[in-house]
Amino acid sequence: MKIDILTLFPEICRAPLSESMMKRAQENGIVDLRIHNLRDWTKDKHHVVDDAPFGGGPGMVMKPEPIFAAVESLRNEKSTVVLMTPQGKRFTQSMAWEFAKTEHLIIICGHYEGIDHRVIEHLVDAEISIGDYVLTNGAIAAVVLVDATVRLLPGALGDDQSAVEDSFSAGSLEAPQYTRPAEFRGWKVPEILLSGNHAEIAAWRKKEAIKRTGENRPDLLDK
Repeated sequence: MKIDILTLFPEICRAPLSESMMKRAQENGIVDLRIHNLRDWTKDKHHVVDDAPFGGGPGMVMKPEPIFAAVESLRNEKSTVVLMTPQGKRFTQSMAWEFAKTEHLIIICGHYEGIDHRVIEHLVDAEISIGDYVLTNGAIAAVVLVDATVRLLPGALGDDQSAVEDSFSAGSLEAPQYTRPAEFRGWKVPEILLSGNHAEIAAWRKKEAIKRTGENRPDLLDK
């Protein structure tokens, strides 16, 4: 899989996407990740990427010219162009699975007060938001989307089954997890997890997953 990120702040993306699982996925050739500075596609000597909004209003709006130039230089017939914006559809685990099936993602990071709407109308395939809040810039959101997507690619995790059993992948939150010591400060690990009975452990985990989902995310059970 190939991913191109277009942002005004490449270092915000570069640091978290160069560690842990993401680092291994790149070293192992699972993902070809490239982070670009959108200013590289400007043509003026000051590398201007924004301007005041028509009709007035606070802040600045990202100009269409460098965005079109960047995407058109990177895009091919198998590319999916995504814009990270608070106005987009809320990102979910099911979306991550769909993005993981694509061959090439181009991710545009929104900044300032927004982006010229002609980019959305004529260039973007999907507008994505990672939640109902506003961030300083879209680069942070892009990191979230890339991490959630890449970890679903075959070989990215030590055990591919881990992605299948993650919270949300199975339609509920993940069941509680425990490790050694079996007793800590008088608190004991549930006996069923020490039994070695895999069928009963699976049943316990399913029950506890539903219980935990009901406590923390009852909206998921409603679905």
